[in-house]
Amino acid sequence: MTTPFSETLRNATWGDHQSAESEGYLAALMGGRLSEHEYGEMVAQHYFAYVALDGVSRRLAGHPVAGGFVFPELYREPALARDLTTIYGPAWRDRIAASKSTRTLVARIEQVSDWPGGYIAHHYTRYLGDLSGGQFIRMELQKIYGYGEGGGVDFYRFDELGSLPRFKNEYRARLDALELDEQERQRIIREVKLAYQLNTEVLAELKHVVKTAA
Repeated sequence: MTTPFSETLRNATWGDHQSAESEGYLAALMGGRLSEHEYGEMVAQHYFAYVALDGVSRRLAGHPVAGGFVFPELYREPALARDLTTIYGPAWRDRIAASKSTRTLVARIEQVSDWPGGYIAHHYTRYLGDLSGGQFIRMELQKIYGYGEGGGVDFYRFDELGSLPRFKNEYRARLDALELDEQERQRIIREVKLAYQLNTEVLAELKHVVKTAA
């Protein structure tokens, strides 16, 4: 019996996932050692990455394969704008800039946008994480910074989805339903591993924030 692709993908990339979660910036953030503006450094990098990912999603909405992984209710740009307004005020656009690692991540998202498997790889890497460990991060940040609904941690809120476990099960079912030969399965797995690496590098570049906060 063939192992479901979602299970193969999770097992093949679990080490990469754990590496992304162990970065020093996240440890300092979860430990309550960063100011609100220092937390905003990460939110800003998310903003640039999701502007790119949401943009690709919109372009691929009608694609026979990639379109199955386009969910407008997941788009994060509006939520991130609310979060940045809460953190930095109405002039937040003048306060943020994409880091070198974020520009590399954005470039890769754009580069593979004409390959359905590449789009799915980056979509899976970000959104399944946001819907899983991201929910723990939201609860901790609410305690640390006192955020409520309407800005601060709206990035991690997915109220329009209803049940998150049910949505994640549906997402995995769509992964399992993809008609992929072994070569394409391995290509997507490699891209997911690269996506984790690129996202980890974004967090690693935020270590300068930890140094100033020490």
